[in-house]
Amino acid sequence: MIRLLAFLIVVFALGLGFAWLADRPGDMVVTFSGYQYQVSLMVAAVAVVAVVAAVMIFWWLIKSLWNSPYTISRYFRVRRRDRGYQALSTGMIAAGAGDGALARKKTKEAAKLIRSDQEPLIHLLEAQASLLEGDHEGARQKFESMLDDPEMRLLGLRGLYLEAERLGDRNAARHYAGRAAVMAPQLAWAAESTLEELTARGDWDGALKLVDAQKSTRQIERDAANRRRAVLLTAKAQALAGSDPTAARTAAIEANRLRPDFAPAAVAAAAALFKQNDVRKGSKILETAWRAEPHPEIAELYTHARPGDAVLDRLNRAKKLQEMKKNHAESSMTVARAALDALDFSTARREAEAAIRMDRREGAYLLLADIEEADTGDQGKVRQLLSRAVRAPRDPAWVADGVVSERWVPVSPVTGRLDAFEWRAPMQRLGQLIDSHDDAAAAPVAVIEALAKPVSERPVEVIDDAGGEISAGKEAEAREEDHVRPITAAAFAEVPTNAEAVEPAEEHARLPDDPGVDPDEEAEKSPRRFRLF
Repeated sequence: MIRLLAFLIVVFALGLGFAWLADRPGDMVVTFSGYQYQVSLMVAAVAVVAVVAAVMIFWWLIKSLWNSPYTISRYFRVRRRDRGYQALSTGMIAAGAGDGALARKKTKEAAKLIRSDQEPLIHLLEAQASLLEGDHEGARQKFESMLDDPEMRLLGLRGLYLEAERLGDRNAARHYAGRAAVMAPQLAWAAESTLEELTARGDWDGALKLVDAQKSTRQIERDAANRRRAVLLTAKAQALAGSDPTAARTAAIEANRLRPDFAPAAVAAAAALFKQNDVRKGSKILETAWRAEPHPEIAELYTHARPGDAVLDRLNRAKKLQEMKKNHAESSMTVARAALDALDFSTARREAEAAIRMDRREGAYLLLADIEEADTGDQGKVRQLLSRAVRAPRDPAWVADGVVSERWVPVSPVTGRLDAFEWRAPMQRLGQLIDSHDDAAAAPVAVIEALAKPVSERPVEVIDDAGGEISAGKEAEAREEDHVRPITAAAFAEVPTNAEAVEPAEEHARLPDDPGVDPDEEAEKSPRRFRLF
């Protein structure tokens, strides 16, 4: 488009020039070798333009002839390259589709048409073809050869990393990922694997630097980076709690600043502050975390913030937590535990029962059983509460990859993933699936029928071939003899503890009321027999 505009502008300028000369007539006289040539100004201008055009055309012809060998060779070279890229494209599509034979064929064709040092994708296609053919050793050698090329080095490290993961060699995989992370921190796979390696060996400072690099390259969002930093700083604080309390306090406070609702960070920060007798600041941190989400570790540390407090002081602190988060099961259980320690059984029982109404779970029943045993000592009620605890949903715990931990840890022991543990209820037990409504109103207990005496002692009525029945009187008498008292939980509780065990009676098979007609006898009587199948 620009060339067309330039051509039109030149033509327009020439037209204006010739029009200007036509409006101003004149002559041009040229004297050469004693001869004098006189022409009009318009003719002279046309002649000059024609001479210039002829010179330009002549120069173009000479240049074209001079460059014709190079032009022809370039034409065939471009055509060859286009064919090579077409083969390369077809091979990549075949590799993606899982067609190893076609991918290998197109790899050889592309290698003939394009030099491998000019197009690195040929190496990738060759490695992919080897993987599709099952030649993992050849693919590994191809990936290793890529390490010598700066342009292909990251691709080679990626391939070697995947091969190490396939073989289950975690050390080799992390080695390749670490080299890639040094060269390009923005690579997610390299950064994640390196982060797992650093956290596995407890290098929390190195892991923090890597998270900062991920954040600076915008590989992860700001909230995710703050979450990871909080987890790493909490782990660092736990590791330094015994050796360097000052550094542990600094790390825990920074983790709590990044995520105030993260319970392990709040507990670590408050514990470090309590050790340095800063009860006010530590309590404030725990109160903030408690308002966000009540947690038993927060309640335990908060109620025992001052070791010298009496049980009534701890009960008052537990009630203070309950005021911050009302109508929550964890608040009621916290008060119930403190009240049990203070021997305030009425308050403990009331709060434990309130916790069961809000969140029916195993720990609430166990706590209520402890209260009942300490208050009344009624073993029947204690056993009843314990049986309900067995069938109730389990209490929340730190769960990661099927592993249940009593305390929070930064990485999963199964996969090594950072921040894998979650505070939630573990997988339910089978007993909860069978009976999960133990708190409902007592349903009528089913009557258990038992044999009053062995069947062999009872006369058996003979049934004729026509299918006769037992008389109604005898049948009612048999039912009365078989009927026994229902077995209930109350009757079971009345059994004395020193009663002797009774061996179960021999079980006899009970004959049906109407055994029907013997098939063999029926077949002999029937002259015709029909079979459906």
